Amino acid sequence: MALEITDSNFEEVVLKSDKPVLIDFWAEWCGPCRMVGPLVDEIANEYEGKAVVGKVNVDNNPDISVRFGIRNIPALLFFKNGEIVDKQIGAVPKSVLVEKLDKQLS
Repeated sequence: MALEITDSNFEEVVLKSDKPVLIDFWAEWCGPCRMVGPLVDEIANEYEGKAVVGKVNVDNNPDISVRFGIRNIPALLFFKNGEIVDKQIGAVPKSVLVEKLDKQLS
């Protein structure tokens, strides 16, 4: 299961992580988000110990969303060493997300 990332734990969990991080920006009212959500949870389980995988509910955590200019969801941001290194906007197959995450692990 993906971690719940909030305005209060974002810096600790994402920016200070020594592992690559995948964050899914989503909302309950977003149809495509409901398609991507289960894929993100699967990736979280498969990459446990290798990467940090989390979700940010944009309605409950506006500070992070504004900070990174999230205007369309689902938005998936990939971080390494506290910096955004890749992103994916919109619903895509799991293989696309895994490929992007694998790039950060190599």
